[in-house]
Amino acid sequence: GPHGQQHWPEGHPACGGRAQSPIDIATARAQPEPALPPLQPQGYEQPETPRFTLANNGHTAVLALPPSLRLRGLPGVFAAAQLHFHWGRPGRAAGAEHLLDGHRAPAEVPRARGERGQRARGGKWGRRRVGGPQTPFPATPNCCLPPGQSTSIPSFSVRDLLPPSLDRYYRYNGSLTTPPCFQSVLWTLFPQPVRVSRAQLEQLQGSLYSTEEAEAEPHLLVDNFRAPQELNQRLVLSSFPTEPEGYSTGEIIAIIFGAIAGCVCLFLAVHFGAKRMRPQTLWEHQSDP
Repeated sequence: GPHGQQHWPEGHPACGGRAQSPIDIATARAQPEPALPPLQPQGYEQPETPRFTLANNGHTAVLALPPSLRLRGLPGVFAAAQLHFHWGRPGRAAGAEHLLDGHRAPAEVPRARGERGQRARGGKWGRRRVGGPQTPFPATPNCCLPPGQSTSIPSFSVRDLLPPSLDRYYRYNGSLTTPPCFQSVLWTLFPQPVRVSRAQLEQLQGSLYSTEEAEAEPHLLVDNFRAPQELNQRLVLSSFPTEPEGYSTGEIIAIIFGAIAGCVCLFLAVHFGAKRMRPQTLWEHQSDP
């Protein structure tokens, strides 16, 4: 409608900038940068608070994080501010904002953080979720959460919302994905997913509402992801070597072992073939007058 994504630049000029987020990351074109260090979360396993506040701000679910959660591995040490969620709708397995080679994961969890001792200024680092039962999801105690309201949930290990390996990621300069779309975000995106069950994902898709007070019919908060933006000559870095296009690491290993096995078989065939020929040649030589 009149407040949709295509109209954001009218009231927020930065939303029409040339360094907007999210983007579709072409993994084969990412530039490897071995100097990028692993991220090091501190205090994420046992946050220094007994409960978290989960709020519906009308366009996502926001989980406030205590500033005692610190993050190293970036330019400076950063304190956590909040994390929030992007998802699709029931029956649709696509809801993440960033894409990898055109693939959109079911959901995405960006985390905002600010420099130590300062308020958060839009800095983010994100990662993806797909279906699976491995990770506990912070469920709300009620069936639904209207916009503008919040609920209290027990504290849990925020580290469990991260992939096991924090040394493999993509990085680029971008923006907030909602107005005011400030282009001051250093994005760090993990390609390795953290898994949730289908039931957990459906709970996220069906527990929040975006209904305005004047609206009579309730409207589920769904499809709260922004369309991918143009890269516009921005550089996407990867903290790990880029795999050759068209082949995965497993395929490359299989090709190498296949080539080695083929060489060994060829050597053995030539070796045993030569041994079978040698006595016949000697007999013919001795019979020669």
